[in-house]
Amino acid sequence: MALVSNQPTKIIRTERGLVIAGTRITLYQFMDYIHGRYARSLIRQHFPQITDEQFEATMSYIEANRAEIEAEYQMVVKNDEEIRQYWEEQNRECFAQIAQLPPPPGLEKAWAKLQAAKARLESKL
Repeated sequence: MALVSNQPTKIIRTERGLVIAGTRITLYQFMDYIHGRYARSLIRQHFPQITDEQFEATMSYIEANRAEIEAEYQMVVKNDEEIRQYWEEQNRECFAQIAQLPPPPGLEKAWAKLQAAKARLESKL
């Protein structure tokens, strides 16, 4: 692991990308909220497992290295979308077969309610 910051709370690079030292929280998770235009206080609420010092150090690091982190974030988002599409395609036939299965014995009424709710939802789209 390469050290990226000399601050007491370090941002390190792992196989997962840039993370807060001692956690599994990536800076890309913060970027999701930043891109969603969340207020700083709301972003803080989404990470109760880190200290205020870690939070401030992370936000400062992102602000100081925004262009680099933004470029990496875009690559992460693109890679995630490619993986999602791959698995969606791989499982399309399996999902279609599952959709054709009859309801489990004894759950016919619940199944009918579920199908009606799905139909209502699809009609709204």
